[in-house]
Amino acid sequence: MGTATLTIDLDALAANWRALDAMSSPACETGAVVKADGYGLGVARVARTLHAAGARRFFVAVAEEGPALRQAVGPDVPIHVFSGHMPGDADLLRGAGLIPMLNSIEQCTRHFDALPGHPFGVQLDSGMNRLGLEPADWAAIRRIVLAERPALVMSHLACADDPDDPMNARQLDAFREMAGGIDAPLSLSATGGILLGPDFHFDVTRPGIGVYGGLPFAEARTVVRLSVPVIQVRDIAPGETVGYGGAWMADEPARVATLAAGYADGLIRRMGTDAVLFHGDTPCPLVGRVSMDLLTVDVSHLEGVPDWLDILGPFQSVDDLADAAGTIGYEILTSLGSRYRRQEL
Repeated sequence: MGTATLTIDLDALAANWRALDAMSSPACETGAVVKADGYGLGVARVARTLHAAGARRFFVAVAEEGPALRQAVGPDVPIHVFSGHMPGDADLLRGAGLIPMLNSIEQCTRHFDALPGHPFGVQLDSGMNRLGLEPADWAAIRRIVLAERPALVMSHLACADDPDDPMNARQLDAFREMAGGIDAPLSLSATGGILLGPDFHFDVTRPGIGVYGGLPFAEARTVVRLSVPVIQVRDIAPGETVGYGGAWMADEPARVATLAAGYADGLIRRMGTDAVLFHGDTPCPLVGRVSMDLLTVDVSHLEGVPDWLDILGPFQSVDDLADAAGTIGYEILTSLGSRYRRQEL
C-alpha cells in the first residue's frame, strides 16, 4: 500500500480514561471531550469506546459535531457544546438533543427565545478571557439564568498544564466565587485540572488530551502508532544533497529512504531534521525538508531495506514529535491526515 497506516489502540484509550476517572474525586463524574472528530481519531470509534469504559457525558466544540456523536452514543447521554448557542444552531441543538454551554448574555437571550425549556449549560470566565460570561455580566443575569435550571456550570483553566502557575489558584478562587450557592453540577477541570487535585474537581471533570495519550498526563498509555511505507532507498555520495533547497548534505556515504507521507498528512514541515523515525526501537533521523507527500530518512545504519518506519508509536509520542515541530501534541493529533489507512487494536 502507498499510504501510511494509523493504528489506534482502543484498549489504551479506554485505559487512559479509566485512569483519569480514578484520579477524579470519588463523588465526581468523569466526562470525555471528543471534539475535532475525537482529536482526529474518529469520533464514532472514540465515543463508543469511552462509553463502554463508563463515560456518560461528552463534550464537543460546535453543534455541527453533535449529530455524529449522538448516533454513536445513543439518545440518553448528555452532549455539551462548548461554543454555546450560535445563530442558526436551534435545529441542530433540538434535533440531536445537544446542551449548549451559553457564553454571553446574547447567547442566553437567543437560547431562551428560540428553545424555551431546552436543556442548556453556562460557561463562566474565571480569568482565561476566551469564552464565558465575565463576572459583571454573570451578576447581571445570574438570577434569571439559574431560574431556568442549567444542566451544568463550567469554566476552563488557562495554565493547568503547569501545576506551579499561580493562575490556577486565582481561577479556582474566581470560579468558587462566581459559582457559589448554585444548585447545579459544577465543572472546572480538563486533564490538567484533574492532575491538580481534588480542590479542582467539583462535580464533573472533562478529560481530553490525556485520554488520547498526551501531556500533561505523563503516565498515559500510547494510543496512536503511525507507520509510513518506504517507497525507495537510494545511495547518497558525500557532498550530495537531499530534498528541496538541498537542505541536507551527506558528509559520508549514506542510504536514504523516501517515505510516503508529508505535510499534507499533518507531518508538520517545521520539524525538519529535528525529528526521527523508528525501525523497531532503532531511531532513524529525518534528513532534508518535509515535503507535501514525502519524507527522506537516513537508514544507513539498518541491515537491509525496511518496508516501513514508525513516526509515532511506543518510542516517539505525539508530544515528542510536537517538540521537534515546535508545537504541542494537540496539533499533531488533530492534524493527522485523511489519507492514512486507519485500523484499530
